[in-house]
Amino acid sequence: MTSAETIFENGWIYTGEDERPVRTNVAVADGRVLALGDGAEVSALATGATKRVDLNGRLLIPGFQDAHIHPIMAGVEHLQCDLTETTTAEDAAAVVRRYAESHPDEPWILGAGWSMDCFPGGTPTRQMLDAVVSDRPVFVHNRDHHGAWANTKAFELAGIGAETPDPGSGRIEREADGYPAGTVHEGAMELFDHVRPGTSPELAYEGLLWAQELMLSYGITAWQDAWVGVSSNGSADTLETYAQAFDAGDLKVRVRAAQWWDRSAGRGQLEEILARRDRVADAFDPLRLSAATVKVMVDGVAENYTAAMHAPYRDSHGHQTDNHGIEFFDPAVLREFVTDLDANGIQVHFHALGDRAVTDALDAVEQARSTNGPSDNRHHLAHLQVVREADVPRFAALGATANLQALWACHEEQLDELTLPFLDADAEERHYPFGELAAAGAHLAAGSDWAVSSPNPVLAIHVAVNRVEPGGALPPLGPEQHKLSLKQILDAYTQGTAWINHLDTDTGIIRPGALADLAILDRNLFDIPVEELHTARVDETWIAGERVFARADS
Repeated sequence: MTSAETIFENGWIYTGEDERPVRTNVAVADGRVLALGDGAEVSALATGATKRVDLNGRLLIPGFQDAHIHPIMAGVEHLQCDLTETTTAEDAAAVVRRYAESHPDEPWILGAGWSMDCFPGGTPTRQMLDAVVSDRPVFVHNRDHHGAWANTKAFELAGIGAETPDPGSGRIEREADGYPAGTVHEGAMELFDHVRPGTSPELAYEGLLWAQELMLSYGITAWQDAWVGVSSNGSADTLETYAQAFDAGDLKVRVRAAQWWDRSAGRGQLEEILARRDRVADAFDPLRLSAATVKVMVDGVAENYTAAMHAPYRDSHGHQTDNHGIEFFDPAVLREFVTDLDANGIQVHFHALGDRAVTDALDAVEQARSTNGPSDNRHHLAHLQVVREADVPRFAALGATANLQALWACHEEQLDELTLPFLDADAEERHYPFGELAAAGAHLAAGSDWAVSSPNPVLAIHVAVNRVEPGGALPPLGPEQHKLSLKQILDAYTQGTAWINHLDTDTGIIRPGALADLAILDRNLFDIPVEELHTARVDETWIAGERVFARADS
């Protein structure tokens, strides 16, 4: 009989197969769950060398898995000019000034994290940056990474002026004479790529390691990186960053990498995508690293009016405009290449935020299924800010997963001031209809989209259940039926994401034979008021039976 290397005892166990946590013990050996049972049953598996972990009434759950995250990008930006903690325009400018002063030899000031709600109309000006840095170019992404703020020097070096046309996939905010005002959206950010420095391999690697440690502190044991590859400005190949970390023994988490579908490269890029997938499959354990997913950006975001909507956006007076947002692909073209990807065994990870983008993505999945037949590719649609009622049942019918960024499903300044006033009158009723999707039988996964928002799953769980910002006083967002139960969102963040990561046979549930990828929370989530869910924290994280994080004061 195999002996237990570790036993978790004296606490609550949420297996994922039960409705609520149960009082039982868990024995682990060789990186996997050996047995579950009462004290005597599991204790019989112990030896003098067995490690006993006293849960002391805490909650043991399957490790969280993030279904949509950008950890390398987030890590790099943390190491650059990090604006994520700024709360005012003045604060953001001051951080840029301090960073520039402390990094006098950097030719460009790069970073990210400013919030649109800090600026009138969500669009900061070049003059604000010129006042703090005028001798060097500054280019900093906003928090959602669908826009950027640049100073005059950056526009000059990039050759962007009043005569520069908006690209089809983006927009330049302009002054009265047509000169760039300081903010660029979506594809307009690419106009700087020929002069803006890329991320070096060394910086990408450092960013990955920093991000991984933060993720482990939140109980995250696996993730799907929603954008890997080589950017157009010569940045490091982030798939290679993961491979190097795996080879060096530095990659602790399990990663499914979504290769970026370049919207300017067409179907000719498929051959290289398949080759990269196959190289990774030949070289690495699929339980640790896979590249069998492709990320497709269908539309933009609502706060800059680039999310693709069925109903047109409204202007500041409430009148309808002729702007329906941006579909980054002709729907017929989208259906064609998604069908090709599906036929080649590739999972498609869609960014679909507006309701028209959701329709386009579901239409593409439907054509792939009709042409190729059912598959085990497990396509999924992320964000789902607005979903038409008619499209809700299509998720289950097509086997498409709803990939939820639940932390966003609440009233907050950016939504209330920069988004809802410019959408159709009933848009709030169709915002983030998570409970409605679940009731219609949709499979759910969950993620953060970090660095766009916090990667802490506990905060997202709080919002999914309450539809209120953690600690906030505003009313819930949308109708009651959009809420999820605690079990629904916890399962989405564990076994639901394990399924889209093709890790469900081995992770996501605590049962004999499963990998011992586990997290210990400081309290039983099911026994506290739902209004207090956000106060819980992760004390320990385990991967394959090894403790990879322990909170110092736990």
